[in-house]
Amino acid sequence: MDALLVFVPVLGGPLLHGPVLALDLFPSLKRPLDGGRTFRGRRIFGGNKTWRGAIFMTAGIVIAAALLSLWPAYWHALPGSIQDAGGGVFGLLLGLGTVLGELPNSFLKRRLDVAPGEQRRSAGGFALSVFDQGDFVLGVWVCLLPIWVMSVPEALLAFIVVAAVHMVINLVGYRIGARSAPI
Repeated sequence: MDALLVFVPVLGGPLLHGPVLALDLFPSLKRPLDGGRTFRGRRIFGGNKTWRGAIFMTAGIVIAAALLSLWPAYWHALPGSIQDAGGGVFGLLLGLGTVLGELPNSFLKRRLDVAPGEQRRSAGGFALSVFDQGDFVLGVWVCLLPIWVMSVPEALLAFIVVAAVHMVINLVGYRIGARSAPI
């Protein structure tokens, strides 16, 4: 259960980033992380992975972790080593892990000619879409290593729950018109 609680502050990322996207705030930061560069003729990450997203997703997670660290019922349920690191360090590592954890999958999708925000209508495309919902769990696992070691079963459980919750959020977003695709 500790592993699932570790991921709660990740919700702060889209809470901060969502309004920035919807209102197109900070347009000067709407530059791709890959700078438009290519690898073997294809974009490295694509246009949807921007500095604005990286900054505001990370900031939202840091803010959420800092605020949640003030709530004893949540904070004391986390592993002791995370508590010892403090809300700021935990939030920063969690935020970096979330942002960095999405990049390998974006790189893979560009190699497979899957456009940013699109999906393939096949079994493999569906599997890639499901993986896309929880891909950042691996990045979080790696980035949190300096303060906490998540076990393999905890990481698998976190991936399953995070992917399921992410898919439900995407479906709701699709139903209300905030997304162009259900997954």
